[in-house]
Amino acid sequence: MRKRFSLLFILAILALILAACGGASAPADAPAKQVDLSSLPVDLTVQQVNEIRNNPDVVLIDVREPSEYNAGHIPGVKLIPLGTLPGRVNEIPKDKFVVMTCRSGNRSGQATKFLRDQGFDNVHNMTGGIKAWQQAGFPVEK
Repeated sequence: MRKRFSLLFILAILALILAACGGASAPADAPAKQVDLSSLPVDLTVQQVNEIRNNPDVVLIDVREPSEYNAGHIPGVKLIPLGTLPGRVNEIPKDKFVVMTCRSGNRSGQATKFLRDQGFDNVHNMTGGIKAWQQAGFPVEK
């Protein structure tokens, strides 16, 4: 009787532990968490961008060239190559949280600085670019 009770007790504890842990971690393309966008810095990690990318108040813009974009990009990202950005500033929403991306974070950093110099305080840079995004295992579409 005592062995049976001990076994049941251990199974109950294991069930509680598994329930508390939620089983498995969230997939890379999980729905957006409730993140306070106003608390985020100008430079964002790929993990931070992945957490907010499905938020309707977030817009992702890729500043690479079309051939780079076609080779693989973050799902839902809009293409505005860096060289065309000055003539397409009117396409950058002022009422959304904007994240600039590129291959490594260099061009998107330049785009972020340019737009902030133009008065956009809602523009942010994804550090590490698509290279870091892919290394983290986040989704890419072609």
